[in-house]
Amino acid sequence: MDSIFSLIGSYIDWDFKSLLLFTVVFIIAADFVKNRRPVGFPPGPLPLPIVGNMFSLDHTRTHEALTQLAEKYGDVYSLRMGQVWMVVLNRFEVLKEALVTQGDSLADRPQLPMQHDVTHGLGIGFTNGHMWRQQRRFALSTLRYFGFGKKSLEPVILDEFTHCAEEFRSFKGKPFNPHLAINNAVSNIICSLVFGHRFEYSDEKLGRCSSTIFIVFFFDNSIVPISSFVQLYNSFTVLMRRLPGPHQRFFQIWRAMFDFIRQEIKEHKQTWDPSEQRDYIDCYLKEIQMNKGKRDNTFDEENLIMCVVDLFAAGSETTSTTLRWAFLYMAKYPEIQEKVQAEIDRVIGQSRHPSMEDRANLPNTDAVLHEIQRMGNIAPLSLPHSTNRDVQLGGYTIPKGTTIIPNLTSALFDKNEWETPFTFNPEHFLNEEGKFMKRAAFIPFSAGKRLCLGENLARMELFLFFTSFMQHFTFSMPAGVKPVLDYRFGITLSPKEYEICAIARQE
Repeated sequence: MDSIFSLIGSYIDWDFKSLLLFTVVFIIAADFVKNRRPVGFPPGPLPLPIVGNMFSLDHTRTHEALTQLAEKYGDVYSLRMGQVWMVVLNRFEVLKEALVTQGDSLADRPQLPMQHDVTHGLGIGFTNGHMWRQQRRFALSTLRYFGFGKKSLEPVILDEFTHCAEEFRSFKGKPFNPHLAINNAVSNIICSLVFGHRFEYSDEKLGRCSSTIFIVFFFDNSIVPISSFVQLYNSFTVLMRRLPGPHQRFFQIWRAMFDFIRQEIKEHKQTWDPSEQRDYIDCYLKEIQMNKGKRDNTFDEENLIMCVVDLFAAGSETTSTTLRWAFLYMAKYPEIQEKVQAEIDRVIGQSRHPSMEDRANLPNTDAVLHEIQRMGNIAPLSLPHSTNRDVQLGGYTIPKGTTIIPNLTSALFDKNEWETPFTFNPEHFLNEEGKFMKRAAFIPFSAGKRLCLGENLARMELFLFFTSFMQHFTFSMPAGVKPVLDYRFGITLSPKEYEICAIARQE
């Protein structure tokens, strides 16, 4: 009897193993058939079953890993992230062809689960079609009305610099971390445009807002859809929504940001007068009122919240991160800092604030700022695009609905475009006569129809803030400390936390 049970047990055990083996083989075969590379699709590294190339990249330096893959697979190649095929574009000429020449075909954003669970299909940055066009048009026209990119905004920026400079002077030349003060200063410019007022640096609301934006930009790879936990979420959404993990903390951070803006809107409505337009929120509330009942209306309070988030994203973190890189580069290259200060002293002096009109007379200062942006490489992978029709790129056919990753790093460090691509060299932006020279491959804000919404504001802020800081301070590292140019990879490429000394030049 025992031998019979033993025989049955071994049969069941063998049968279970066979079933398990069959299941595994079936899943792998089904995955291969479902997700095989389309005919004419760009080449790329061999993907693993189910997960694709999800775990084959170094996600602490994704932009560098993608640039290196181009050396093997060409300027246009493909990756499979989970169940989604993506095409990575490298080198300036390829990016120009895709984003500018064929810009209409790549004007969409991919609609991925994690991104949708954050935005709910609202806002400016990640919407498409009528929603995107209507909201972007309204945002640009409204912000121009309040001085966006115009001379009338200069006093707001320079006044904010005065507050930030007071904060820097309070350390009396001793080492301090400039991160929070810079975040607060830049965030206050957007606050002035959107909320109609600035916050004191000691205000908890501004501190929470600035900190939340930074955390979101550091942890949120949902808009640069190559990080492993984002791909797990996008590939196994139903399961991941119910599991604990970093994605749950990520959603919690976003909710805090939304709650902050929702409260501002609530306070606005208590004093709102439709005949008086104080800021972006007032104009949007009026637009909601005017568009009620219209068939193609996209204006409501939930969309207002998401649009305000997009404006903060476009006009704050990238600028503050660039300025933090600027302090580090000036401390690392004191001879360049001295040359910038000498030019500012000669053209502007110490008795007045700089103006955007001074830019033409400060070619070296302008060149140094551009080189900081190039080397800082703030948005290394830009934001993802999606094809809205079949397109031909690099001799390959890319089907409609394919996610496109524009590798801006490959343009900013393109050996065919820059004389010394990996060296900090402001001469890249100066001609033989020492005049400022534009470079086509300088695309830190991307290019084409999805060009960064906050580009004009960022350019103005960067020039006025950087020139003002150089006019009033000399930056150096604490005694015995060397500048470290290591970065932290996220949506933006930010310097690791550091302390610096800001010595007031008047003293």
